[in-house]
Amino acid sequence: MNVGAHVEDLLRGLAPQVLGVLARRYDRFDAAEDAVQEALLAAATTWPRDGIPDNPRGWLITVASRRLTDELRSEGARRRREDTAAAQAPPGDAETVDEDDTLDLLFLCCHPALSPASQVALTLRAVGGLTTAEIAGAFLVPEATMGQRISRAKQAIRAAGASFGPPPEVERGDRLAAVLHTLYVIFNEGYTASGGPQLQRVGLTREAIRLTRAVHALLPDDGEVAGLLALMLLTDARRPARTTADGELVPLAEQDRGLWNRAAIAEGVALVTDALARSAPGPYQVQAAIAALHDEAERAEDTDWPQILALYRVLERLTPNPMVTLNHAVALAMVHGPQAGLELLRPLDDDARVAQHHRLEAVRAHLHELAGDSEAAQASYRAAARRTTSLPEQRYLEGRAARLAG
Repeated sequence: MNVGAHVEDLLRGLAPQVLGVLARRYDRFDAAEDAVQEALLAAATTWPRDGIPDNPRGWLITVASRRLTDELRSEGARRRREDTAAAQAPPGDAETVDEDDTLDLLFLCCHPALSPASQVALTLRAVGGLTTAEIAGAFLVPEATMGQRISRAKQAIRAAGASFGPPPEVERGDRLAAVLHTLYVIFNEGYTASGGPQLQRVGLTREAIRLTRAVHALLPDDGEVAGLLALMLLTDARRPARTTADGELVPLAEQDRGLWNRAAIAEGVALVTDALARSAPGPYQVQAAIAALHDEAERAEDTDWPQILALYRVLERLTPNPMVTLNHAVALAMVHGPQAGLELLRPLDDDARVAQHHRLEAVRAHLHELAGDSEAAQASYRAAARRTTSLPEQRYLEGRAARLAG
């Protein structure tokens, strides 16, 4: 690993620790987050050149504290803020080095006052340590637009009167669910980008896995946290085989399974097996169990589709939504024939959440192809291609239609 990459990894790990110190000390999350970003930028610029300091965490806390103090002084709060800061021990000395504020920061970034899009953006910046430009690039929006989104999110947290620290016990379950959903969204956007020239954005999937690992380390007995981490590992394990050398999509059934990451599969299987043995199954655990069945099949034709179908029926009871139904339809088709799957899809045409989504037509096309209805499959593949904004998916869908026409 080169020096720059090592510094980047180090800074991302330290970012929530430093922000936690400042947010707790000054009780100003919005200003603290800006100061930490400036300190991270300064470190990213100077450390590769001058070397990593002996106490990188203390260095960041000191730099961020100075910048935050300057900011608070400019707001006319010099005496009160400096008195508060003076009552604290010098930066980096009295703070508990082993204290991990990641979960409290995630709870704050996923505050119910924020929209899901804002929760994702603020999580990546405040907890992930990504710059606004990096987040904007990942989601294919202008940096100014993402900057405004993050700024509004911090203002919303301040207006809601949210303070740094764990949420009230009565809110903890809902807030943890929001945190897990946010990490799930980040992972999915990285694994299959919603638009643009690339199928995958590896930086986002890695960041989602890193943050979910951090949550699992803090909540090792939570079955759904373990389930989400398992799901990410089992899904990401297939990444090396998902695209050709020139970036074209390769469907699951046609992937070279020898390229799959066996260490990630083993870890994911162990996580979900342990979680299911210790706790009532939740949606992430069930999805991880489905992913494990796919990953453990040596060949596509060895896939245990009856067991996968049974798990999708469980998943639909736990979290009924059209995307689950789409996958359920595929499993049903693999067990009871494509017509059964097509019948399950029919009501989705009237579901506004998915009626215009390219995945509905893509699944329908696949089932028509399995049924031998080449004409209907071509029409659905082309309809799906028109609806997606992902260029690799578009090329894949158009290619399927062309092969059937030829």
